[in-house]
Amino acid sequence: MSKRSLNGTDFTAMVLAGAQRLAQHAEHVNSLNVFPVPDGDTGTNMNLTMTAGVTELKNNGTGGLGSRAGVLSKGLLMGARGNSGVILSQLFRGFGRYAASYEELNTVHFAAALQSGVDTAYKAVVKPVEGTILTVAKEAAKHAVFYARRTTDVTELMTEVLAKAKEALAGTPELLPVLKQVGVVDSGGQGLVYIYEGFLEYLTGKMQPHEPVQGQASVPAASVHPQGNQSAAEPAHSVSAQAKLETEDIEFLYDMEFFINRKLGEGPNSSFDEDVFRKALSQNGDSIIVIADDEIIKVHVHSKAPGEVLNLALRFGEITQIHILNMREQHRDLLTAGMDGAPMPELFADIPAEPERPADPAQLPADELAPYGFIAVASGQGISDIFKSLGVDVVLSGGQTMNPSTEDFVKAIHSISAQHIFVLPNNSNIVLAAQQARDLLEGERSVTVIPSKSIPQGIAAAFAFQEEESVESNEASMVNAVQHVRTGQVTYAVRDTVFDDLEITAGNYIGIADSKIVSTEEGLLETSKGLLAKMLAGGDEIVTILEGEEASAQITESLAAWIREVYPDAEVEIHSGGQPIYYYLFSVES
Repeated sequence: MSKRSLNGTDFTAMVLAGAQRLAQHAEHVNSLNVFPVPDGDTGTNMNLTMTAGVTELKNNGTGGLGSRAGVLSKGLLMGARGNSGVILSQLFRGFGRYAASYEELNTVHFAAALQSGVDTAYKAVVKPVEGTILTVAKEAAKHAVFYARRTTDVTELMTEVLAKAKEALAGTPELLPVLKQVGVVDSGGQGLVYIYEGFLEYLTGKMQPHEPVQGQASVPAASVHPQGNQSAAEPAHSVSAQAKLETEDIEFLYDMEFFINRKLGEGPNSSFDEDVFRKALSQNGDSIIVIADDEIIKVHVHSKAPGEVLNLALRFGEITQIHILNMREQHRDLLTAGMDGAPMPELFADIPAEPERPADPAQLPADELAPYGFIAVASGQGISDIFKSLGVDVVLSGGQTMNPSTEDFVKAIHSISAQHIFVLPNNSNIVLAAQQARDLLEGERSVTVIPSKSIPQGIAAAFAFQEEESVESNEASMVNAVQHVRTGQVTYAVRDTVFDDLEITAGNYIGIADSKIVSTEEGLLETSKGLLAKMLAGGDEIVTILEGEEASAQITESLAAWIREVYPDAEVEIHSGGQPIYYYLFSVES
């Protein structure tokens, strides 16, 4: 149907339709990941990110298009997971910035907003790679700007945008040789196309978007290795953290979230100072997140005194969308019901209770703060224990599957009483979310993200840290340590493919050296030997083996014996990592 402009209601409906379309096809997007590994998660990350944005939009779904686009942007920003999710959030962040001053968008304005999103996303990525979601968004926006001069019909324009996006998606294999080799298009680009399809389906009346079901976000189900070995592909969060926590140790027991519709220019308290507000909340609370704009303030806080929090908030406007949970009661229910059926915690972290610590570490005098704090991302209890033994304060459970969101990092940073915090993402798909959290807290907390892309790199970085050294010196040492670690991973293939002339059969094991598949066999031991043979160039290196939860003790012993026999000068260390999906993680250092 013809439409000369988009209003706020149209925008909300388009976003809901786009999110619905993406959710329906998230598993297909996952299947397009280049590596044939069982934890490809681009679709999951984009879906979880989009779901966070939609939830935020539905909580404040009034006003013109510009204000709604801003609300969506905030939800996507805090809920962003993985590189694809972060880029998606940046596309809509730029869109929202352009649209902020408009109640409605005509074709020219809509096209300009799309272009603004592309500009913002490219700036957010240090080294943009063509042949990805960025290319699809760029070509679609460029064509939108061109075609908007030729039509006043938004539906016609969106038809052209989608067609161009599909054309750009089809061309991604020509820009990224690895896509052509494997025979797939870019997964993130496909996810964006699904969102655009939802936009057009609403505009043409082919889809009436329904409210997404709670928990609709697609999460890979547990998978069973075709060879018979079960591989736990469940979300990487650890339930043991809740089991270890005493209910009464939850000091700030009321989990509060609400919005303040601001009273602009009304009364002596209408002027809002975010820093003062945060400090007031920190008197009886922690895990504080305050996001303020001209018309609305979003507040999240864990508090001892919810009445005082609400009274404080009432000074600045009308309170809406109030949600208050008793976390002690929630914790008792989890323990009673059994942890296996427990809902996923909002923050995947095992943070020791410190009742004497003030709620907002940023408000402490400098001489009361530790000089340094650490956050690391890991999956598996053994790996988590290793990081904690190296002085890491907070371990966020995550990895290829169930990446921590930007908000998870923000909360973890706020929980640490330190002058400067180092973050070890330990996965290439998590670095952007960590950096986005750092940028959100710029001027409030001092944070450095070390670009560790694997667990062995993160462990090496933690080893290189020296308490007495400066921030700059430690950053240089840790980055250097990361660059001198070779990483290996052993898992199994979920589909037949050819990768760098290596024929891979679904169900066979595969060995990955850094980011390249270098060995594949029917047997786990043979695959592991083939991988290590590629990694052990000099033969005099230190080899660390991290056993996954499905690893075989017998195979581990045979593998260690083989290393000692073939590489007698190599030093071998074996640790129980407990990581899911990957039978072994190897690190090799000279």
